[in-house]
Amino acid sequence: MKKYSFLTKILSLATVLVLGLSLIAAGYAEDAPQDLLAEIQSRGKLLVGTEGTWAPYTFHDSDEKLVGFDVEVAQLIAEHLGVEVEYVETVWSSIFGALDGQQIDTVVNEVSFTEERAEKYDFSNPYTYTQRAILVKADNDEINSLEDIQGKIASNDPTSTIGQFALDHGATLDPVGEMAQSINEVLNGRADLTVNTTVSFADYLKQQPDAESKVKIIVVTDPAPSGYIPVRKGETRLVDAINEALKQLQDSGKLTELSIKYFDIDITKE
Repeated sequence: MKKYSFLTKILSLATVLVLGLSLIAAGYAEDAPQDLLAEIQSRGKLLVGTEGTWAPYTFHDSDEKLVGFDVEVAQLIAEHLGVEVEYVETVWSSIFGALDGQQIDTVVNEVSFTEERAEKYDFSNPYTYTQRAILVKADNDEINSLEDIQGKIASNDPTSTIGQFALDHGATLDPVGEMAQSINEVLNGRADLTVNTTVSFADYLKQQPDAESKVKIIVVTDPAPSGYIPVRKGETRLVDAINEALKQLQDSGKLTELSIKYFDIDITKE
């Protein structure tokens, strides 16, 4: 009888110990921070940073509705995650600050990959491939190649990779944020050139046909990966989910469809 009582006590103590450990583990689980993907799915919304001023990637139509290639890509990624999308519009120079401050979850705005950015952010696989070009006034005979911008004034955003591209090739910057304003700086003679993607210049001329006779566009690079989607460092599950969405969009032909819609060519393949 005493032996039975002793075993009963041991079993009871073991039960209490297991229950206690379970409660402690549950408490740790409740206190442990969710990863960003889980947080996004819990809130039911993906917060996407974008400029809203860079056609045809992200801009406002005649009804002031936010539209564009990247706007629709972000929408489709959100659908893949099973959530809605909320666009947070901000100037380019502040967009990574918004990401750092957790005001947004990611940026979908034809973001270029750089080693410097990779120190702070994780990037998706590339989903666009474009060429860079120089725009000058039509009567400018001094600039005909990338080498010719050495010592010239380029109207570009100093916080962008395109602005850095101009600096790396010897230009000095006339700091301007929006592409339309950059082109106006060239046309008004305050800058010698502006650098952008070929598709962005093509879209500008499509919207401003009167400017076609006033400018000259010189393509200066081969097609290369250009568009990536960054998230804060360490959010690997979110990056994996974005890559899954992009692959699905590529395999289904939806990315190509969007590219043709906004660029008249397919920039989603090398």
